[in-house]
Amino acid sequence: MKQFEESLEALRESLPGQPEFGLVLGSGLGPIAECIENPVIIPYREVPHMAVSTAPDHVGRFVAGRLSGRQVICMQGRLHGYEGHSPGAIVYPIRLMKLLGVEALILTNAAGGMNPGFVPGDLMLIEDHINMTGKSPLTGPNDEALGPRFNDMCSVYDVRLRRVAERAAADSSITLRHGIYVGVNGPQFETPAEIRAFRVLGGDAVGMSTVFEAIAAAHCGLPVLAVSMITNMAAGMLPQALSGQEVNETADRHGGTLQTLIRRTLELL
Repeated sequence: MKQFEESLEALRESLPGQPEFGLVLGSGLGPIAECIENPVIIPYREVPHMAVSTAPDHVGRFVAGRLSGRQVICMQGRLHGYEGHSPGAIVYPIRLMKLLGVEALILTNAAGGMNPGFVPGDLMLIEDHINMTGKSPLTGPNDEALGPRFNDMCSVYDVRLRRVAERAAADSSITLRHGIYVGVNGPQFETPAEIRAFRVLGGDAVGMSTVFEAIAAAHCGLPVLAVSMITNMAAGMLPQALSGQEVNETADRHGGTLQTLIRRTLELL
């Protein structure tokens, strides 16, 4: 726990108050952090033992302040396995948030749609996930101060938080899809054959993040709300190639909708 203590000390010196909620922003969704009032910005490199984000469009900093009247700490840019980070490094900031005393974690991501009823720009409330990375952030020695050796995964995505998000969507006239998120390592996009297999397994959206963070949150008893923005249809769903540019362009066009959903959800919590 010494590493965590050193990281927490650095964060607490800068935080404007006790954060109630932690947010993690996915590809193209970083502008949500720009709505935080009186923001305090803490680059990851200034926090001892934190890895630094290298993914395109991921700024790599904490932004803390008030959003919709609630005190939040936001990750503007997350960490990914395809950058070379270990699962433990990816979830280090999630555990920091728990130790800081946040009440719940809100995860967002850009994802490929596998459900034929989805279109780019849709928002999907994650009800469960399938971890196809072959890895876990809980591998290795277990720290009982963080959570048990074997933790339950039946209710990772908190039902109460999902009901609040559904009410927020209704209040804001936002169509909110529901589905299962499939997490892969990347950085290559999936093959059409892989997407067909994931659909057989029950997946509705696929992406290169989120599952490790959700596992770590479940391990340490941190309730999770997670929303995917469908930024493209997955490989083979349409007769076209996939590109990172399409992901970011869709996120730019529809980011305001997700921002509205998150802000209204925080107002209702």
